[in-house]
Amino acid sequence: MAELIHVPDASDPRLADYVRLTDGQLRKSLEAEEGLFIAEGAKVIRRALETGHRPRSILMSERWLDSLSDVLPALDCPVYLVSDGTAETLTGFAVHRGALASMTRLPLPSLPDALAGARRIVILEDLVNHTNVGAIFRCAAALDVDAVVLAPRCADPLYRRSVKVSMGAVFSMPYARMEDWHKDLALVREAGFRLLALTPAQDALDLEDAVASAGDRVGLLFGSEGDGLSSHWISEADAAVRIPMSEGALAKGVDSLNVVAAAAIACYALTR
Repeated sequence: MAELIHVPDASDPRLADYVRLTDGQLRKSLEAEEGLFIAEGAKVIRRALETGHRPRSILMSERWLDSLSDVLPALDCPVYLVSDGTAETLTGFAVHRGALASMTRLPLPSLPDALAGARRIVILEDLVNHTNVGAIFRCAAALDVDAVVLAPRCADPLYRRSVKVSMGAVFSMPYARMEDWHKDLALVREAGFRLLALTPAQDALDLEDAVASAGDRVGLLFGSEGDGLSSHWISEADAAVRIPMSEGALAKGVDSLNVVAAAAIACYALTR
């Protein structure tokens, strides 16, 4: 069974994995260097364990032990028991979801390995908002997308906020990160995918029409939250496609949806 250890001091070096969880720059450096990520809440921790991620440690207050009583006996890691105040001092926020777990990252598959056997994929270019990345993973998992491909500068799907928003879908959804933003779309096309670039441009094809004629293997391309897809990626795609807005929406100056809503609609269109 996991070893229960009471730790009264937030500066205890054994708690280093959990320090300043709201500091994005620090966490990016620390988590990459240590090969870890943080799972928040009993449900997300269970999903991480179910998908083969090994816990380094767990952090919680004693009153939350029952929330993980079914999994703790099988774990071989320390469980650090702290007060609510110690947890907040350490992490930088009030820990309301009961438990945090420091988990070991699994090796990412190569791009060819992630594409092998996939028919429907989502490709993200430079989405830097962790909430949006996590929400798109959840959409993709819910709507039977087979894999997600990330451009090099995309936000980390295993960052705590992404994991939380995805409700653990980042653990079950295969994904890979491109090595070369400029050239790697060609590798996806060579694997047999027809690439559809989502854009609000009025001369783009209707999404449903484009999907209906796209064939068996389709990749949906989504761009950054502000600027959308780069001109290079749009030119590399097989077709630019749009989700048509109503006349009323256009009259109000609304010509597009946010990237998460667009991803949900586009992924749904692939299932029809």
